[in-house]
Amino acid sequence: MRNLVLFIAASLDGYIATKDESLDWLFKVEGEGDNGYSEFYNTVDTVLMGKKTYDWIMKYETGEFPYRDKECYVFTRSSIVDTENVSFINEDVSDFIKKLKNQLGNNIWIVGGGEMLHFLLEEKLVDEIILTIAPVIIGTGIPLFKEGDFHLNLSLINSRTFNQFAELHYEVKRE
Repeated sequence: MRNLVLFIAASLDGYIATKDESLDWLFKVEGEGDNGYSEFYNTVDTVLMGKKTYDWIMKYETGEFPYRDKECYVFTRSSIVDTENVSFINEDVSDFIKKLKNQLGNNIWIVGGGEMLHFLLEEKLVDEIILTIAPVIIGTGIPLFKEGDFHLNLSLINSRTFNQFAELHYEVKRE
């Protein structure tokens, strides 16, 4: 079975972006190389994201679609025609992901966003969390984890640093 992995950066106080969706604070931190991104990216062949995250990428990324060499699924409540790089999914998210996890392949990356992540955590579909902590407190913004009625126990697999960033790699413990 394939693993569904969250690979994401957050501020020390648990935000993934400011309220106006800015990541400027993240790029001001001195890292090391690409902070483990390429190493992780090579372990996945499928990326998942919500429509808000897709729209943000399309607005702020310059050049080519950043995940064109991976299977990319965007979950939306609307009917949208697929593009060359993206399949838009408006069916049951849980069933779709369970089917993906049972297919042959590499890891599946949850790129974002918060609403989708919250749902996947509640449904206990996430297998690993790789969280890179930036030494920044932004005080307010878009939280990594939303309040909810779920509980997950994690087991630390590894921790490492990339200059000022600290990466924590957890496995979700299954009961």
